[in-house]
Amino acid sequence: MYKNKLNVGLTFNVKPDDEVLSQEFFAPSPATDVQTQTSMDTYAEWDSWETIDALTQALELYNNVILIEGNQEAYIKLKETKPDIVFNVTEGFNGISREAQIPAMLDLLNIPYTGSDPLTLSTCLDKSRTKEILSYHKIPNCKFTTTKYIDQLNLGDIRFPLIVKPVSEGSSKGIYSSSFVSNENELFIEVKRVTENYNQTALIEEYLPGREFTVALLGNDDEIEILPIVELNYKDFPDDLTHIYSYEAKWLIDTKDNPLKAFTCPAKISHSLEQIIRRTALQTFNVLNCKDWGRIDLRLDTDGIPNVIEINPLPGILPDPRENSSFPKAAFASGLTYNEMINKVLYISAKRHGLV
Repeated sequence: MYKNKLNVGLTFNVKPDDEVLSQEFFAPSPATDVQTQTSMDTYAEWDSWETIDALTQALELYNNVILIEGNQEAYIKLKETKPDIVFNVTEGFNGISREAQIPAMLDLLNIPYTGSDPLTLSTCLDKSRTKEILSYHKIPNCKFTTTKYIDQLNLGDIRFPLIVKPVSEGSSKGIYSSSFVSNENELFIEVKRVTENYNQTALIEEYLPGREFTVALLGNDDEIEILPIVELNYKDFPDDLTHIYSYEAKWLIDTKDNPLKAFTCPAKISHSLEQIIRRTALQTFNVLNCKDWGRIDLRLDTDGIPNVIEINPLPGILPDPRENSSFPKAAFASGLTYNEMINKVLYISAKRHGLV
């Protein structure tokens, strides 16, 4: 695999619920961002110690691992330790560039790392820019508009029902059952909630009523492997939950002890639909210049055409099979264990960087 053991840096963010980190790091943000910081889902994108420990144990099977928290001290630690390669799962905290900040440091220090570069990470976090790129390349995605000021909103030919979400969040952050709106009054309320609570632009999309799928990909260039497709079926969702994978569904209802039985992998679909989904996911992965791994979420429109609804160049990787984490679920269905999945990502990246 490797000539010698690699010194692998593991850069990460851990939820403060799991450990009380430095008060300096979690000091209040400037006044313009207070509402964002105090939101109940502020740290939804960050990992638990359970995930970080599982990652560490997987990487330590073949390498030496250096834990580096993705905070303001990260640059100094990276410069001092100079890992051979970094396994990066850092989500960051401040600004729309937050996922790109650690990779940018690594580029500056000339340290190889897993996953996509700063440009791809920043682009994919900005859902409106992502949709503009997809539209330019004629990759299906639903009609949308954006606004930061409700009095400037112009829906044009966009029709209800709609989904309202923050333009630059992940892990269902800012997406609740109330995000599904059927009229102007509900729309105004949700735009106000998003713009005020998250201090950012609201993305407004036409609701897609069809089946929902997620596709995990591993590799680069002409060696990209598409793992078994996962379907998220809403028929068994609680009656009071909208048929979207909202924050309530993902983090409050769908728990380790009582997981939603809503996921099927491999998805039970026709060969023709499977081919279209795979082709759309692969094209999206390449158009956005994703590297090593990623996950593409899609939903069928009224004509049964798969539309891209989310690109995840830093996919969630909860280690417990009881939890509904789509990338591991697809990896398990392909025959990989969790440890094999993690080390395959590292190997793919090391090969790309010429370390193999």
